[in-house]
Amino acid sequence: MIRVLARRSLDVTYFTHDAARELDGVREGGPGWWPRGRGDPTDPAVVAGVLASTQRARVVGYDLVIAAPRAVSVLLALDEERAGAVVGAHRDAVGAALTYLEDRAVVVRERAGGETRSRGARWASVVAFTHGVNRHAEPHLHDHVLVGARPEGADVVLDARALVAHAPAADALYRATLRHEVARRAGYEVWRSFGGVEHVAGLDEGYRALWPGRHATRGEKTHWERHDVAELWRAERRGVVLVGAVPTPTRHRTTLDEHRFAGAFEGRLDVARRHVVAAWADAAVFGQDARDTLTAIDVLYPELRAGRGVHEVTVGVPRARMLERVLERGARPLEPTAIEGWAQRSRSLERVRERSR
Repeated sequence: MIRVLARRSLDVTYFTHDAARELDGVREGGPGWWPRGRGDPTDPAVVAGVLASTQRARVVGYDLVIAAPRAVSVLLALDEERAGAVVGAHRDAVGAALTYLEDRAVVVRERAGGETRSRGARWASVVAFTHGVNRHAEPHLHDHVLVGARPEGADVVLDARALVAHAPAADALYRATLRHEVARRAGYEVWRSFGGVEHVAGLDEGYRALWPGRHATRGEKTHWERHDVAELWRAERRGVVLVGAVPTPTRHRTTLDEHRFAGAFEGRLDVARRHVVAAWADAAVFGQDARDTLTAIDVLYPELRAGRGVHEVTVGVPRARMLERVLERGARPLEPTAIEGWAQRSRSLERVRERSR
């Protein structure tokens, strides 16, 4: 899950002073990069300039922590030759999550005519820092993305409730894009189980147990050189107990897992666009480019296109699930050129059924 951590200090030396050398030669450039903006990401004054706020607000910005699933992070330690492609896929997926958040979650509340309305906004600049280990020296691919509390051109800070509300959808888009990009760039099939766990096809589960990512203690921050951490990982690999890989599913490579999609709305009374986005991205078992995901949703759910912020337009659960159409037409395709045809045929069948009544 994307973590949204409020920042109340302009001290950014935690990020600027960490060279993250564990990814030297694997990651393009240093750890700092600019999804939007420019400047020296090792200069605290430049990075602190991202954290825009107002005089009255205590929060100056947010640290969005976006982390790869454990199985994908493990690839950093197992395949040095393709580790760079995995990091590149991760950064592309981070960009997809940020684009979604800015499109749907960065809003400011304005009062006019006795009513409070949410207006879409954008960040003036965004800086991110890519790291490859956790405090226990395990492979852990993640980014810290710093954004300001006050959007560009706004007199007030953004509505933090919207940022938190849309974080699950942004995370689902990140993971779906990552699965898609790791396959495209590095040649590894990454798939998501019905229980919500990402797996790499053929990856022995013993490696997930070797580097579990969860520990009783937080551990101390250690700065690793690439050579040293690579040697450590190689040594630890020699002691792994191999238990076998989880079988890779043969279905849902080109279509949505409709059972998983429908199940995502269990217990809900109504469904907003962000819920559909999260459900769709998770049900794209082998991943999908975020742009294709969002295009499909806008085609199939046109009444939800304008939704942003906390108070989005909603539909009922039956409308969100589309079970009647799915039973008639089959599972919805993931290929972007096919989804419009699926929707048109589905609507044609509805008109024929209405005329026959």
